[in-house]
Amino acid sequence: MPPTAAIKRALISVSDKTGVVELAQQLHERGVEIVSTGGTLKALREAGLVVVSITSFTGSPEVLDGRVKTLHPKVHAGILYRRNRPEDVEQLAELDTRSIDLVVVNLYPFEQTVARGDADHEEILENIDIGGPTLIRAAAKNHPGVTVVVDPSDYPALLEEMAAHDGATSEAFRERCAAKAFALTAAYDRAIAEYFASRVGSAAETLDMQFTLRSTLRYGENPHQAAALFALSGYRAPSLLEAEVLGGKELSYNNYNDLNAALEMLLDFEEPFACVLKHANPCGAATAESIAEAYRLAYESDPLSAYGSIIGLNREVDLACAERLHETPFVECILAPR
Repeated sequence: MPPTAAIKRALISVSDKTGVVELAQQLHERGVEIVSTGGTLKALREAGLVVVSITSFTGSPEVLDGRVKTLHPKVHAGILYRRNRPEDVEQLAELDTRSIDLVVVNLYPFEQTVARGDADHEEILENIDIGGPTLIRAAAKNHPGVTVVVDPSDYPALLEEMAAHDGATSEAFRERCAAKAFALTAAYDRAIAEYFASRVGSAAETLDMQFTLRSTLRYGENPHQAAALFALSGYRAPSLLEAEVLGGKELSYNNYNDLNAALEMLLDFEEPFACVLKHANPCGAATAESIAEAYRLAYESDPLSAYGSIIGLNREVDLACAERLHETPFVECILAPR
């Protein structure tokens, strides 16, 4: 299928306003009419952009302190009508509404609000987005004719698509955006369900887990296998996902497996502690008055097995420890706090 007609009208309503002014400016320069709501409308107008309010578009006011803004037939008809069906086009005219070709929406920060720890139930409820997921799902369902963008990091790709297709977007791009949109709303609803389950103390009948790709790895358990690093949504305990790689080659699955085993050991000790691991098994571990001495004792437990090992330290590497590490013949990785 060739690209759709050029985007003529965009509905922009975002909680995360990263890059939204710049995006709107680029769309305006392309002749795209922008419809917006609430805080997004205010931000775009303050930037000097001409923006149509959702109330002007629908002829209905925002009500209930903004709880109802975009839940209107004129909005959803403009998104959901099938561009290749004459009867849909006729009904759109009968409703006296217009086409919405691009939907740029992201959601109230529900998970971030829950994670803060100081938000009460009322505040958490107010951060359950209703209109946003509805807009996203409508646009994603109708992706043969509508582009939906839910992530500010995709704004440059959207503008590149429009530049390459005379103001339109390709079918492949719209479908990728739809897939990302449905993944977002699924994760959002999952987070809300988990919050209520924890609140009422009910046992989950199903276990739903969402993982987000962080990076690809050098290889898997064996060199001919592929591997990747994923983050479990909502996981808050210390993990290697927060670690900073300071140098060396790209890490493999086996590196991460050994590093994770080292991290689990490090978290068990308050006093200065060092461990030396191969294949997730310690060949030396020790506590001492200093991290340098702890490492010396751990290494000397089995220097032969320590060749090509993973070293874990639960203290910052001081000069004395650095000198001992420098004398170690070959080390795959060193895990230590900064």
